[in-house]
Amino acid sequence: MSLAHLPQRFRLPLAWRWVGDWVWRLEHAFERARAAGRPQDDARIRIFIVTVVFGLAFLVLVIGAAHSAMAGPGKRVGALANPEARGDLVDRNGALLAVDLLHWDLYVDPTVVWDTAATRSALVRALPGIPARRIDKVLAGDKQAFLAGGLTPAEKDALHDLGLPGLVFAEKERRSYPLGQSAAHLIGFSDTGGQGVAGAERALGEPLHAAAGGGQVPLAIDMRVQGVLEDELGKAVAEFNPRGAVGIVTDVHSGEILGLANWPDFDPNRPGASPPDYQKNLAAAAVYEMGSTFKAFTVAIGLDTGVATPQSTFDARTPFKLGYRTIHDYHAAKAILTLVQVFQHSSNIGTAKLAESIGPQRLERYFSGMGLTKRAKVDLIESAQPLTPKKWDDDAVASTSFGHGMNVTPLALTAAYGSLLNGGIAVPLTIKKLPPGARPQGQRVFSEATSAEMLKIMRANVADPIGSGGSANAPGLSVGGKTGTGEKWDPEIRAYSKTKQVSSFAATFPTEGTPADKRYFVLILLDEPHPSARSYGYSTGGWVAAPAAGRVINRIAPYLGVQRHYAPTVAEAPTVVAAGPPVAGDGM
Repeated sequence: MSLAHLPQRFRLPLAWRWVGDWVWRLEHAFERARAAGRPQDDARIRIFIVTVVFGLAFLVLVIGAAHSAMAGPGKRVGALANPEARGDLVDRNGALLAVDLLHWDLYVDPTVVWDTAATRSALVRALPGIPARRIDKVLAGDKQAFLAGGLTPAEKDALHDLGLPGLVFAEKERRSYPLGQSAAHLIGFSDTGGQGVAGAERALGEPLHAAAGGGQVPLAIDMRVQGVLEDELGKAVAEFNPRGAVGIVTDVHSGEILGLANWPDFDPNRPGASPPDYQKNLAAAAVYEMGSTFKAFTVAIGLDTGVATPQSTFDARTPFKLGYRTIHDYHAAKAILTLVQVFQHSSNIGTAKLAESIGPQRLERYFSGMGLTKRAKVDLIESAQPLTPKKWDDDAVASTSFGHGMNVTPLALTAAYGSLLNGGIAVPLTIKKLPPGARPQGQRVFSEATSAEMLKIMRANVADPIGSGGSANAPGLSVGGKTGTGEKWDPEIRAYSKTKQVSSFAATFPTEGTPADKRYFVLILLDEPHPSARSYGYSTGGWVAAPAAGRVINRIAPYLGVQRHYAPTVAEAPTVVAAGPPVAGDGM
């Protein structure tokens, strides 16, 4: 039976009937050509058939390829997507912080190099950052080998224009940080495999990979605030030459980190070019005895438990013995002080007597509620575990009440201060931008009344001439704060050093209004600062950290929408430290 008869026999569809008719005509064409003795017609027909068959086969292949490329993008694109790709990191205002850019890797195939000596000479000149011995090793090999990575388009073009045989370029996306060292510890960096190593690049790895292909992940940081913070921290470092330094700015209600600076810093584009210690985020991963900044916590606990009122008095005329410690004041007031004066004079004796009345159980409970006994609640993986007393007894109370015997990170201190200043709620810190006006729910630690009272006390410490924080004042911004000077433990002498200190200033603004009103926190910390002529030989917090905090506040207030008000309820203190030597209470 002929193929032409299949459609009629089996009642196939119309299309197949048309094919059958066409085949029937071809069969009869062959028969007529043979009957007429015209073999050339038979050959033409056969050539025509072969051409049609091959044409149809090619058409099928084209259609299949088009279908694979266009009809199935979900499977194909997903399978071929770059697993190293990451979305852009931007600040809260959209400023670009990190982006994937096209770079080139350079390979050399020595088997096609014409002149080894000339090629070596050209590569040494063109790639000054690559050791000559590495170039020699690649050129002496017997197969293509990697020589350099991360070449920019300009660098790649310059090498290509040399016209050297054997140079092979491979396209590759690479993470770039357009702002260089700015905010490096907060932004972090990623490795060549697209995995975050530190900072936001590590903490937000999943959303960054999800945003690959043009998406953005906004951070809470404001680069205008960051720029001011880095500038003023740098000035303090230049003047006092510390071992390390930290600056932090946060919104006390949302917990958003608006600025975070560390010194020394590094360039995330070339992290290996700096010593490993430079990459350490001191704000998150280093722990310090914070000294008198802890007195704000003890005073707040005393108020909140009802143990004391602002008018309560404490006899600081003689040293005080508690547990195994005999407590002295750095600048002995030798007077009976009210609670507010204890704060202003930064009296260790008065603070320890208050802590004794609070008791170890309540002190530990409040410290825990503020987050001081655990890692700071923040997105950063680097957040370090604090060093806390093994046993909360009278000796622990004596030490921790004024910031000794307990080591915490600057971020932990920042979070704890937030609960003093925002109405009494412990809110986790975050590097992620939150919706405008967001106020995450947290654990209540203090009453709103205690928070309001602490705002007044901290303000008086800056505005009142006898306070230790006068050099942090900024006109019209009602700055409040507390100085801190923690002596560092010296393992060589097995005692606290008299020359090595951690000097800091914890500030807030504006203090006016209710605890629910807009408010920000600023921390400046210098590790082992050296005194300058301006500080009259002192390296305490009021002399080396408070002025920098005041300058930061004065400059960032416009960016944060904080208006100046020049009708304070108490007299404004000088905006700079007055000439003359320190007086009692200054700087601790």
